Amino acid sequence: MNEAPDDSDEAIFTARLRPHRSLGPKGFRILMGLSLVATTAMSLPFYLMGAWPIVGFFGLDVAAIYLAFRLSYRGARAYEDFRLSYLELKVARANPAGQRREWRFAPAFVRFERIDHEEFGPQRLSLISRGRRLEVAHFLGPDQKAEFASAFVKALAIAKQGRRFS
Repeated sequence: MNEAPDDSDEAIFTARLRPHRSLGPKGFRILMGLSLVATTAMSLPFYLMGAWPIVGFFGLDVAAIYLAFRLSYRGARAYEDFRLSYLELKVARANPAGQRREWRFAPAFVRFERIDHEEFGPQRLSLISRGRRLEVAHFLGPDQKAEFASAFVKALAIAKQGRRFS
């Protein structure tokens, strides 16, 4: 017997959220090159005066900048995936080390909570289902949180209405 495929698990909403980094790899290389040139130019007179230990401290500054950016870029490898269908909401979170954790919810029992600050906008977004709370999109800025919340709430309302067969 040939049955039609069941499309009740078709995705209504999918999203991958990633932390934003304003400086790309090319900009990072330029910044580090300029830092190195500036540090060399500033430390050369001290070296020529015989105050050579100062050169090492200038080098530590460049190393600290490099390390801070590398840690920041490592943090950018984290992400959150959302997949909402009529039957299931799946949230997957990966940390910078690549460890992944998943949560599954029935959309009918999910409540979306948005906590706003009157001056700064959305501060916290949470999914609540059967007494469990999962904070989502914590690494986004207020504007991105508001955009995500708006799209997600619309999709969740559609999922809660269920599939229309008429």
